[in-house]
Amino acid sequence: MIAAVGEALALPGIWWLVSAILAAGLVRGFAGFGSGMIIMAAASSVLSPFAALAFLVVVEFWGPLPNLRPALRNGNLREAGWLLLGVAIGLPAGLWTLSFVNPDAFGWGVSVAILILLAALMSGWRYRGPMGPRTTVGVGTFGGFLGGLAGIPGPPVILLYMASAKAIAVIRANFLLYLLGIDVMMLGIFLVFGLLDAQAVIIGLVLVPLYMIANVAGAWLFDPGAERLFRTVAYIVIAASAILGLPIWEMGHAP
Repeated sequence: MIAAVGEALALPGIWWLVSAILAAGLVRGFAGFGSGMIIMAAASSVLSPFAALAFLVVVEFWGPLPNLRPALRNGNLREAGWLLLGVAIGLPAGLWTLSFVNPDAFGWGVSVAILILLAALMSGWRYRGPMGPRTTVGVGTFGGFLGGLAGIPGPPVILLYMASAKAIAVIRANFLLYLLGIDVMMLGIFLVFGLLDAQAVIIGLVLVPLYMIANVAGAWLFDPGAERLFRTVAYIVIAASAILGLPIWEMGHAP
């Protein structure tokens, strides 16, 4: 086991992963989302695609746990449950659609749509409709569909909540609960189908403490009264996610 850990830590690019983990933890702790984009950008340049996903699943499952208690206190558990019900519906559909949809065309479509909605949000547009079960399950289904098809389950839910009039503490808590629920689902899928790359799991477990510390630090920086700062950080993360999701950046993966 010690030899396996030593071999994992000798991986070329390990310090790039460490830097990404620290940055992602700060963002996740502060905003409640956005870490997956940062982690995958680094992991996909160091690990193979499936290994990068396994690494993401491992660290994302454990990292936010220190902030789970306040999220359960501040979040809306009913809404989070409806969202995750939608994910359970949409995720298999997204994985099935992936088998015949042109990924480049889809990537362009999703990124452009996100940027258009972001522009509407920044212009002051807000969603005034109800946030009942039909709406939340529908948005969760779309998020799960995008998660299965393109690995980005966050944007539909993030954009809905950022457009709402809810308090930022509730928004942040629901983000954390929603994404943690997806992490649990993904971890189950990887375990059932044997997709957890051993080296990626070891690296992830070794770096989890750093990620958890960064999550705690990010949560400490969060101020429920600083709505303008929260929205600014959220907008930057959403825009970066959309831009980095464009197919023009796909220049190959690590072997």
